[in-house]
Amino acid sequence: MSITRVLSAALLAVGLAAGPAVADDASPSPSASEDGGAPTQAGTSFRTATELDQGQQATASGSTGDYLYWSFPADSGQRPDVKATVKLPDSHGTQTWQLDVYDGLRRRQACQYGAATRTAPQGAATVQLACVMRTVRAWSEPWANDPLPGTYYVRLTVVDLGNADLGQPVSTEVRVDSKDIGGAAAVDGSLAKPLVPGIAVSADKSDDGKAAVLSSFGSDDGWSSGWWTDRWVWTGVGGVLAALAGIGGYALTRGTGRPRQVPPGV
Repeated sequence: MSITRVLSAALLAVGLAAGPAVADDASPSPSASEDGGAPTQAGTSFRTATELDQGQQATASGSTGDYLYWSFPADSGQRPDVKATVKLPDSHGTQTWQLDVYDGLRRRQACQYGAATRTAPQGAATVQLACVMRTVRAWSEPWANDPLPGTYYVRLTVVDLGNADLGQPVSTEVRVDSKDIGGAAAVDGSLAKPLVPGIAVSADKSDDGKAAVLSSFGSDDGWSSGWWTDRWVWTGVGGVLAALAGIGGYALTRGTGRPRQVPPGV
């Protein structure tokens, strides 16, 4: 009877811990319809990059040969997914488009998977690009190129085309979503400040009492503000299971408490 109770308690503890974790993973990302106004233009450099929130779909018009820039925030534990669609003119030759993602230090970030460079054949109506980044880490070695919390830049441009197609009008769509990886990406450390433009002067007050900040968006709950991850849940579950296993082992091996040589009536 005692072994049955031990196993029942262990299964109940695992079920209670696993239920919320599965529900959190299945939660959808914010959609563009929930946001007020998505950007309708793009910047032409890192400094003029148009700010784009995750879940928004930005649109912009330009010409072949232009460099189009957007920026978006990404916090630790997130794995950003950047997608872009370029609508080409009715008549054009073969063109090769490329989607690049840079971090707050303007280091080009590698894509885990996705076609970040694609060639549109002659007469193609659109070309679609995608880049799924690595999971953003809360902390990294100074020499590493790991993605860290802060602002990320998206650059979209054509890298190969004929001279006759240079300057032709195109329209673009860019969307950034992300998946929350959770405790699996947690590390023992965190940045003092996110890699956000103007963070070095945001704490310094100017003469009129206003902070000089170059980026107006960020994480709603603060950058890497929460210490809680689902790793704590599984650590607690492991501790409970270890305690139950110890109790069960003791119940199986303790016997009746009387030596075999002693008669029952003594």
